[in-house]
Amino acid sequence: MSDGTYFRKGFGLKGAIEGLLAADYHSAIIEAFKRNGYRLEAGPLVIRLAREFGFCYGVDRAVEYAYETRTKFPDRRILLVGEIIHNPHVNEKLASMGVVFMQRDPVRGFDLSTVTKNDVVIIPAFGVTIQDFATLRGLDCLLVDTTCGSVLNVWKRVDSYARDGYTAVIHGKYWHEETKATASQVNRHPGGKYLVVFDMAEARAVCDFIERGGDPASLTERFAPATSPGFDFVRDLVRVGIANQTTMLSSESLAIAEAFRQTMIHRYGAAHEAAHVRTFDTICSATQERQDAVLALLQGRVDRMVVVGGYNSSNTCHLAALCQRHGVTTYHIEDSDCIDVGAGSIRHQPVGAKSEVVTERWLDGATEIGLTAGASTPNNKVGETVIRIAATAGVDVQAIVDQ
Repeated sequence: MSDGTYFRKGFGLKGAIEGLLAADYHSAIIEAFKRNGYRLEAGPLVIRLAREFGFCYGVDRAVEYAYETRTKFPDRRILLVGEIIHNPHVNEKLASMGVVFMQRDPVRGFDLSTVTKNDVVIIPAFGVTIQDFATLRGLDCLLVDTTCGSVLNVWKRVDSYARDGYTAVIHGKYWHEETKATASQVNRHPGGKYLVVFDMAEARAVCDFIERGGDPASLTERFAPATSPGFDFVRDLVRVGIANQTTMLSSESLAIAEAFRQTMIHRYGAAHEAAHVRTFDTICSATQERQDAVLALLQGRVDRMVVVGGYNSSNTCHLAALCQRHGVTTYHIEDSDCIDVGAGSIRHQPVGAKSEVVTERWLDGATEIGLTAGASTPNNKVGETVIRIAATAGVDVQAIVDQ
């Protein structure tokens, strides 16, 4: 789609940028894994790679369009609304190409006042709020929209809920760019409302109120940053439609949807279910595939699990949580630099934590290593991690791959 200032399908320059993308993100080591059944022997270690990992289609598309944009407009200022994806290396690469990152203020949001009609503005894979989109369109700048198709599908559901008078209950992180954009879709319709629940515990609190009543003031305070303006817990929870941030843990999203469905049945009766609750599977297929692949990997013996990806990447954090939940010692690392070969230590962010810790002698006693990466992690960063893991065990994996 293009009207001269709005593009969603790139600029037809894939051939021109393929070499750049390969140079920046390709990994011969990962190709070797795929040829060998996603398994690589490195001396005393067997490293097993999940069969679905790393860049998904939506991320591939967003990064590709960003490269195309820089190639198409070498002399124009290119602005990016936030981060293209949640991977520091990809964002650093774009910055080195002259892409200017617009920062979001936690309270005021993005300052779009400096954008001019001569600028090229990239909308990231997470999308932007309908308010920011309307502002950008009004500025008459050239827009390159890389919003993921899976995100757009969720938006359609939320839009339909608000249109039909249902409050959108979104399983997600209210502070996340995607969830902010998704929640904003209710504003397409007068009186549209949303509520964001972070996990099952928050969902249960809301469901208990629907079934048994209670003090709405305490919920109003608890969910203040996660509700639409003027949200009324008595008035706005009579009819709800369930959606989710696409990168959340899929099993929890489904469980939350079912909890609301059962709550409405208990409150109003099975015959009136459809009048009070709508639930649709809005889970991203790539998120589901990566979580399923990890579960399949964990069916075999795994002594340690390494998950590679940005600490602010929701889908990566959920992969790490999924591994730990299955009783495997799990290390979420941002990249291979977190592995200190000489010291035999690993710097990682524990599940649920907000800062890194260092674990000494992390490979001691382990022979079977599981490996996966979030949907925003490029192959070269996964390959570099394999090199460091093997080197910690005294093995030059590059030499093995080159044989």
